Amino acid sequence: MVALHWLAAALILAGLLFFVAGTVGLLRLPDALSRLHALTKADNLGLFLVALGLLVANPEPFFALKLLLIWLLVMAAAATGAHLIAKRAVRGDGEDAP
Repeated sequence: MVALHWLAAALILAGLLFFVAGTVGLLRLPDALSRLHALTKADNLGLFLVALGLLVANPEPFFALKLLLIWLLVMAAAATGAHLIAKRAVRGDGEDAP
């Protein structure tokens, strides 16, 4: 039982490290598309690892279904938001326009 708690903590910590890496990419990369790529990839993997860690900590089927639904909805929202931001950046009417 203790090993499962350690595994859950390790997965959640790994997910948080991906969130931090995405935030660093957002702050340090030069243009909007690079920042967007770093942020969306790191956040999707980070959320998956956090959800997996929570699932290991509480393996009830209804809880797992809720976590899966949250993960899928956040991925869909992130993809939609990333598409809209990238479209605006490519059109050149955003903040990074010359």
